[in-house]
Amino acid sequence: MRSCKYPFPKLANPTVLSPMAGVTDVAFRALCKKYGAGLTVTEFTSAAAIVRGNEKTEKMLQTDPSEKPVAVQLFGASEDEVVAAAQQIQHRFDSIDINCGCPAWKVVRCGAGSALLEDENKIHGFVARLVDQTNVPITVKIRTGINASKINAMRVARVVEEAGASAIAVHGRTQSQGYTGTADWNIIKQVKESVGIPVIGNGDVFTPETFKQRLDESGVDAIMVARGAIGKPYLFWQINQYLKSGSYDEQTPQKQLEIFYEYLALAKKYDISFSAIKIHAQSFTSGISGAAKLRAQIVSLKSPEELRLAIEGLLVN
Repeated sequence: MRSCKYPFPKLANPTVLSPMAGVTDVAFRALCKKYGAGLTVTEFTSAAAIVRGNEKTEKMLQTDPSEKPVAVQLFGASEDEVVAAAQQIQHRFDSIDINCGCPAWKVVRCGAGSALLEDENKIHGFVARLVDQTNVPITVKIRTGINASKINAMRVARVVEEAGASAIAVHGRTQSQGYTGTADWNIIKQVKESVGIPVIGNGDVFTPETFKQRLDESGVDAIMVARGAIGKPYLFWQINQYLKSGSYDEQTPQKQLEIFYEYLALAKKYDISFSAIKIHAQSFTSGISGAAKLRAQIVSLKSPEELRLAIEGLLVN
């Protein structure tokens, strides 16, 4: 077995912001880092687009100085392209993650994402070349398998470890499940018991209580928080409070909107598109009394200032 050249970055706590397309832009990641995320990860990023020098993709690779450590997640079906992209950007990140878990058809049909779970040898080749030809820790994110009759997470984890990866992240659903049903943390636990490298669990963690329960029961080294963090960067603060003391501060509507104002300031700093800002606004106002009417209006708003005024009106009312 090859040993990993570079150990997985040391985290201040076991919370990881999961890569999410259209969500984990640099402004949102910086906010999650401020509120306690131990590791932040970019949106999943096309290796081919990086190699081509795509301008939109380059913008997705922005990082905030506070993001230490920060990882980039790459996807692609071509080993050569993924390696070339990794070499091109490795100096900007503390680790590089390879997506072998995305269930989206547009990704799978190209042979990328969770399609790679069908070919364990190909995953080994990807990881081994990346380990040999880059100078940062290489990690892999997978699902439990293609479907309930094709569960191979434990084998893939051993393959990844054998190839020299520094860590593996496991989403507790199969490719065929997409985001339906529930995450199987028993399989995640089995993966943890199968390998010696750090294992990061992922799936259905929306509260501090669930985070601690999954951490304790599975024995994983860290947990990726995905949908639970959308519109709720404060969840990382709450999780860390709960892990330390067994209790945590509730997030008030006032606090939730104050954090969104922080996002607006960061979005302006990093020139985040207004269409992306409006998507975040929908999430940040979710669950707040009277916000349903505001969310219906958000689509027609023309500027961040209009959005700010609309939210201030929500607070007044």
